[in-house]
Amino acid sequence: MNKDRRNFLKLTSLAGTGLFTSFTSQALPTTAPEIARTLAGDAHFNMSGYAAPKLDKVRVGVIGLGNRGSGAILRLSKIDGVEIKGLCDIRPEKTEAAKKSLEGTTQKPDLYTGNENEWKKMCERKDIDLIYIATPWNLHTPMAVYAMKNDKHAASEVPVATTLEECWELVETSEKYRKHCMILENCCYDFFELMTLNMARQGYFGEIIHVEGAYIHDLLEANFNQKTYYESWRLKANLKNGNLYPTHGLGPVAQVLNINRGDRMDFLVSVSSNDFSMAAKAKELAKQDPFYETYVSKTFRGNMNTSTIKTVGGKTLVIQHDVSSPRPYSRIHLVSGTKGTAQKYPEPGRVSNSHEGWLSKEEMDKLESTYQPPIVKKIGEMAKQVGGHGGMDFLMDWRLIDCLRNGLPLDIDVYDAATWSSITPLSRKSLEKRSASVDVPDFTKGSWKTNAPVDLQILKGGNTKVLI
Repeated sequence: MNKDRRNFLKLTSLAGTGLFTSFTSQALPTTAPEIARTLAGDAHFNMSGYAAPKLDKVRVGVIGLGNRGSGAILRLSKIDGVEIKGLCDIRPEKTEAAKKSLEGTTQKPDLYTGNENEWKKMCERKDIDLIYIATPWNLHTPMAVYAMKNDKHAASEVPVATTLEECWELVETSEKYRKHCMILENCCYDFFELMTLNMARQGYFGEIIHVEGAYIHDLLEANFNQKTYYESWRLKANLKNGNLYPTHGLGPVAQVLNINRGDRMDFLVSVSSNDFSMAAKAKELAKQDPFYETYVSKTFRGNMNTSTIKTVGGKTLVIQHDVSSPRPYSRIHLVSGTKGTAQKYPEPGRVSNSHEGWLSKEEMDKLESTYQPPIVKKIGEMAKQVGGHGGMDFLMDWRLIDCLRNGLPLDIDVYDAATWSSITPLSRKSLEKRSASVDVPDFTKGSWKTNAPVDLQILKGGNTKVLI
């Protein structure tokens, strides 16, 4: 009899003995692994607020040198105390191009390429502290888990996991080996998002009631372009329904609501429109290129997915995903409280404290000087010079390295990685049940009640230099 089966029988037997009352205040977990984890209770090492031993030098190995990884290595090379020890991509031309881009710097990385398992060799090295993952989505969890099991911290592009089981695997591995697993959610380091988070922390918006985030980005042409994504991996990902890419909009507003740090997501409801664009695009392209004939008979995800979440504390979140409609780019970023509101899109970001409209530019400038957090004041202008989505990519990388070098807890921990990534499989579960509500797992196993919120009032550490 396997472990999950034993735990299931244990749980059902409790019901007959009257010892089941502790579960009656909330919906039950629905799978054997969820039951087992519920029974485990608080028996875990809490990674929220965990400070790993200081690293004088952060020795990095980067896996994936396509759209994201190629930019990441240039940003990392601009941070003092970083040694890029290895570069890995299955395509030799990508590793060679990446190494060439580092000419003129002090970085002399070894190359790993030509074999789909070369990344494991890099993870097994004893002289690497951090594995930075920028590969297709389905590889994120296996690589992050292998890295942590080999005594490395892991930082992965979004989403870190694609299934609930992967989410749990990340959490349990991070806790067992006491290694950080950070989701590289760059939008949490956008200057406006950071400012509104700081405003929320200082009570400007009053009690936060409702937030919204999104990833609305017309990628129809890019998804069908065979050169944009290796082996068309992102096109294949769009064959599954649901909120495929939630974390850009979700991450910043989840921090505003102190998710996993004072509140947690309770349940989710998801609704998707039909597909009105991708199947039509496949048929159009198949007339000229037989490559696309395979996709003509496929069912693509709907254009727009809307997932609504309620928290244990009674707050609500709306997270949207649409990458195949001709709409202006938007992450929405709406924060609504009892005393004020902020919204970034359509840009410029705006703030209001009444029903009469948005604050003037002069008032916004004053707010920015008052509430822009120390991290932006210290290296914001340098981050813009280095680049990466207006500087937020560099701010994210610099903050990660600075925390590791100073032995500080990360702003974004493994529970955030799991919770934010879980929205994709949870949205599918809801859609399969005709948009019924589904429970959001508590990946913290109760620690959310006492975990401290992300603190932006004081820039702890902050002594890592920018090399420009």
